[in-house]
Amino acid sequence: MDLIADILLVAGALGAGIYCFVLSRRLSRFNDLEKGVGGAVAVLSAQVDDLTRTLESAQATASTSTDSLGGLTDRAENVARRLELLVASMHDLPESGAAAAEQREDVSPEKAPPAGPVFRRHAATGATG
Repeated sequence: MDLIADILLVAGALGAGIYCFVLSRRLSRFNDLEKGVGGAVAVLSAQVDDLTRTLESAQATASTSTDSLGGLTDRAENVARRLELLVASMHDLPESGAAAAEQREDVSPEKAPPAGPVFRRHAATGATG
């Protein structure tokens, strides 16, 4: 009986040893930096670093663009103010043309020049006839 127990104990220990050996090989292949999960983690880590650098570059570019756009907006607002002043000062200028003639009391509306374009025929030069 003791002999059978010893044989079973040796067989169990031998089976556990083989199981540990196979498991060790699988785990080393799993963590291999070339083909396993370790390689995938290394590749993903490199990609995260690249994306971080790209994001920092994009943020710097956006900041520069924002500053430039702010300057252009300020310039546009200043020009708009100047144009508003110019338009407001146009009300101080005297009116010209048909509207000014109609406002004068000494000129009747029939004698006022026409408001639209005027077409006149000129004699042909150099024509004999």
